Amino acid sequence: MNTLHNIKQIYFIGIGGIGMSSLARFATLKGLNVYGYDKTQTKLTDALVEEGMQITFTDAPSEIEKLDFVSSETVVVYTPAIPKTNAILNWFSANNFTLLKRSQLLGEITKETTCLAVAGTHGKTTTSAILGHLMMACNMRVTVFLGGIAENYNSNFFSKGTEITVVEADEFDRSFLTLSPDIACITSMDADHLDIYGNAEAIENSFKDFANLVVDKNKLLYESRLPLDGQSVAIEEEAAFQARNVRIENGGYKFDLITPTITLENLEFYTPGHHNLHNAVTALGMAILAGSPTDCLPNALASFKGVERRFSYKIRTEKLVLIDDYAHHPTELNALFQAVTEMYPEDQKVIVFQPHLFSRTKDFSDGFAKSLAQFDEVMILDIYPAREQPIAGVNSDWLVGLINKIRNKDLYPSAKVSKQHISEGLKNSTCRIKLIVGAGDIGAEVELVTKTLSNES
Repeated sequence: MNTLHNIKQIYFIGIGGIGMSSLARFATLKGLNVYGYDKTQTKLTDALVEEGMQITFTDAPSEIEKLDFVSSETVVVYTPAIPKTNAILNWFSANNFTLLKRSQLLGEITKETTCLAVAGTHGKTTTSAILGHLMMACNMRVTVFLGGIAENYNSNFFSKGTEITVVEADEFDRSFLTLSPDIACITSMDADHLDIYGNAEAIENSFKDFANLVVDKNKLLYESRLPLDGQSVAIEEEAAFQARNVRIENGGYKFDLITPTITLENLEFYTPGHHNLHNAVTALGMAILAGSPTDCLPNALASFKGVERRFSYKIRTEKLVLIDDYAHHPTELNALFQAVTEMYPEDQKVIVFQPHLFSRTKDFSDGFAKSLAQFDEVMILDIYPAREQPIAGVNSDWLVGLINKIRNKDLYPSAKVSKQHISEGLKNSTCRIKLIVGAGDIGAEVELVTKTLSNES
C-alpha cells in the first residue's frame, strides 16, 4: 500500500468510531504503531488500549507534541464527523502531516485486494458481517472491516489473510466512491443524508456512480426493485439469487437458495426479519461469486450469531423479551416491526426510540410517526444531535405529537422519556416485548436496562 510505505505510525482522530477502530486494528495487524484521539472513553476504546494502542481523550496540541512524531513517517486519518475546530486535526494540518479521510485509507487498502463492497442505505453492516463470516468459515483468505460488532468474533475486524477484503461502502459524504470494488451489492437506495445530498435523486445518482465502479456487472448484486444493471436478489420472487420455500422453524428461517449456478436446499438462518433474510441471500451470492466452496456455506450460515445492536436479544424468557436495535430511519423501523411481529405475533410491544440527527428527524418526520405508531407503546428520547446544531421546532415533543395524531393516544400512549428513566418506563410497561432502538448514545444504556429488567424476568 503506497500510502503506508515507509510509515511507522498512524494517528486516528475519532479512533473510537466503529469504522475507524476497525482500520486501527488493521494497522496494528500490519505492525504499525497506532495512536488516536476520541472525545469519549468507551468500552471499545478500552479494548483498543488493551490491544496496544495509545489513545488520548484531550483535544490539545500538547498531546501530540509530546509524541515527537516525524511527519514523513506518520499518516493522520480522520472522519467527516470531526469538527473543523478540532485542535489536534488543525495542529497536524499546520505541521504538514499527510491527512487522509477514513474512506481514503479504506480505498487504498481495497486497491491491492479483491474487494467485496457492500452498499445500501440499510443493511450494510449485517450483510457485511454475514459475508465476512461465511468466508472466514470457508477458510478464504479474507480481511473484514465492519461498522458493528460481529457476535461470532466480538469484534468489528477479523482476518484470515489479506487477499480479499470485505468492506462496508458508506454513502455518507459519497465515501464509497473512493473504493475499488471487484464484487459489490446494493441492498437499498432509500433517501437519507439529505443534509449532504439535498434530495432523493442525488443520493440515487450517487449509488449509480458506485455501481459503475464494478466493471463486470455479473458481479454486482442488487435488490430486485432497484433501477440497476447486474444480478437481482429477492425473496419468494423471480431473481438471479432468490430465497424460496421460506418457513419459520425453531425460531429461525429455513429456505432454499436458488442461484444461476447452484441450488442449496434447507438452509438455516437465525437472525429475524425479512430484511435480514434478504441480507443473507445477498451475502451468499457474493460469497459464491468470490469463489467460496459451496459445501461449507450451509453450516457457516447456520452458525452466524448476528451483530450487536441489530435485533440483539438481551433477555428472552416466557415473561419478558428485551431487544436492542440500531434502527434510525423509518424504513429500518418498519423492518424491525415486521421482524418482531413475525416472531411474536400475539404479544404487545413497547419501543424506546432515540431519534438520530435533527435534519433526519425533520426530513422524514411523517415516516417516523407512521413507523413508530405501529408499536403498542412508544417512548421517545431527546434527539441525538451528533454533528448537528438544533433546528427550531424539531424536537422529541413535536415527534410525539405527530405520533399521537395517528392513533388513539389514550389507548396507546406515546410520550417523551429521559435516559435516566428508560428502565423505569420499561419496567412499568405491561408489554411483554420491549425494544431499545436508535443510533445515538442510547446503546450505552442497554447494559443497565438489561441488568434492571433481568431482576423482573
